[in-house]
Amino acid sequence: MRVTVKDGRAIKVSGDPDHPPTQGVLCTKVSRYAERTHHRDRLLTPLRRIGRKGEGRFEAIGWDEALRLAADRLKPIAARAPEAIVPYSYAGTMGLVQGESIAARFFNALGASRLDRTICAAAGAAGLRYTYGASLGMHTEYYEESELILIWGSNPIASNLHFWTRAQEAKRRGAKLIAIDPYRSLTAEKCHQHVALKPGTDGALALGMIDVLIREGRIDREYIGAHTLGFDELKARAAEYPPARVARICGIEEQVIVDLARAFGSTKKASIRLNYGMQRVRGGGNAVRAIACLPSLTGAWRERSGGLLLSSSGWAPVNSSALERPDLLPGWPSRLPRIVNMNAIGDALLNPGGGAFGPKIEAMIVYNSNPVAVAPDSEKVAAGFAREDLFTIVLEHFQTDTADFADLILPATTQLEHLDVHKSYGHTHVMANLPAITPVGESRPNTEIFRGLARAMGLSEPALFETDEQIASKAFRWDDPALAGQSWNTLKTAGWAQLKLADAPFASGGFRTPSGKCEFYSERLKQEGLDPLPDYLPPYESADGAPELAARYPLAMISPPARNFLNSSFVNVESLRSTEGEPHLDIHPADAYARQIADGEMVRIFNDRGSMQARARVTDRAREGVVVGLSIWWKKLAPDGCNANQVTSQALTDLGGAATFYDCLVDVEPVH
Repeated sequence: MRVTVKDGRAIKVSGDPDHPPTQGVLCTKVSRYAERTHHRDRLLTPLRRIGRKGEGRFEAIGWDEALRLAADRLKPIAARAPEAIVPYSYAGTMGLVQGESIAARFFNALGASRLDRTICAAAGAAGLRYTYGASLGMHTEYYEESELILIWGSNPIASNLHFWTRAQEAKRRGAKLIAIDPYRSLTAEKCHQHVALKPGTDGALALGMIDVLIREGRIDREYIGAHTLGFDELKARAAEYPPARVARICGIEEQVIVDLARAFGSTKKASIRLNYGMQRVRGGGNAVRAIACLPSLTGAWRERSGGLLLSSSGWAPVNSSALERPDLLPGWPSRLPRIVNMNAIGDALLNPGGGAFGPKIEAMIVYNSNPVAVAPDSEKVAAGFAREDLFTIVLEHFQTDTADFADLILPATTQLEHLDVHKSYGHTHVMANLPAITPVGESRPNTEIFRGLARAMGLSEPALFETDEQIASKAFRWDDPALAGQSWNTLKTAGWAQLKLADAPFASGGFRTPSGKCEFYSERLKQEGLDPLPDYLPPYESADGAPELAARYPLAMISPPARNFLNSSFVNVESLRSTEGEPHLDIHPADAYARQIADGEMVRIFNDRGSMQARARVTDRAREGVVVGLSIWWKKLAPDGCNANQVTSQALTDLGGAATFYDCLVDVEPVH
């Protein structure tokens, strides 16, 4: 990203034309980053709450007073029960420096609770880890040479523009594009074929394809013999999923499954672009495992334009222990503090403490996240943050839904104002992030805020006071072959560096599993008491998984990202929100007719957890039995003060302990 600065203000951001994946282009959201940075509602000073929690009434105070107030509240808790202090963060600021460096060291030094950061991608990451050994995949650039691309659980026009550019080039060269998605998204409309399966049934579809590929001999036996483990076991498992059964599970025609398998098995340069939507259900980890088996069965990995990409983040040699310093934990490594899953924060905050759960949560420090808007089962989350006996600090750019519940808000810098280092999960470069402008108002980088908290609390560990430059210099293992010849200084100078990887990374095997092979059968899963083979697990909330619940709430709801929002990060940018207009719910004409819902009518979406309102769009873009609410709105900017997470569940995925946002049954009625 390049930043144009005038009189100390960022007036324009643009893509770096010299950066191969970006090619001078930014997505709709990030192209408004200057507008977001200099927004009139930007937090400019520390704030102390003067109203009731959730009311959003604050007064400005100075930094010295803010840090003293924070220390006065945190020190007695840390002395008595450090695990009663809980961090809550994710990827609002994604860098290795401003993410989990000084922050992690601070919490480790206190002995605070650990956070299981699994809200987005953990099920898919676990699926890849047990199959490939890490979050590894093909290079984005080579998709343009593919002859067949399965765009699976992904809407790249909205969420992965730089991949979509390559897919469009492949299409111009004659490639066939097939979208697999319950919703006819903007991307699906531009593909040659759209397979509209039921939400949460992707694993069954993959196993059905595997069955066809094996039975019809459309596999690369040489590649399987040399570079995979557990073929015979996978063959037996897939035989349990013949196309006729899979068709019933997925709600699609049997011939579609057969044709999809034949197309993939007979195309040498066949690739898959997975995204995280399809793993946000009960069986998400297993589904990724099943899909990840496909390129190894057909030998697609032999080609640089064949294979799969869900995430490439595992290629970057991140030095996590140097960044986070787990050795600062009291008693490490023999005794570790309890871990709180971020998707269950509603239940965690409302738990009175004691027993297996551990001490009651008495203090929260929230940074790089907006849990009151983004965490599931939102009624419980808000009720937890509303506790008068909970001390909450929020590091933020704006007064978000979560900030309204804070006791103390500390103004943080944006990406344009601080130093950072980035890996990628969509391409195979690492990047330096140098500040383009000085911090706006009195905002401070996350690192400086945590250094200030450590100082105010009287902590003396030197690692808590390292500079951002010192942290950046040890963010990667620079001696790793992928970064040969690179250092922090060379990265700063160039801006970015291509990781040194083979064009076709698994052409000759070399997976990062214990066996070095693509593990269809995982001994590690077996040792953990889990199924060593991929399988289909019906959604928790479905006719197969919970027939009585499905009788009361017959519609499956998914809430994928709106094109102009990045989770909750850009919702308050007027130029983007005005394009989205208001919360909408896409509903199939048959489902609308059965409920006497007219197009453009305000409707209530509800289940036992809560309800929200949205404007109905009656359209066959949503398959029958599925409703789609593009998300995530700040609750305070929605007409009824609610968003899609009023109805989502705290249940976790099969692998990785991730969120099940798209495993959700509801019903819909008109608002009269």
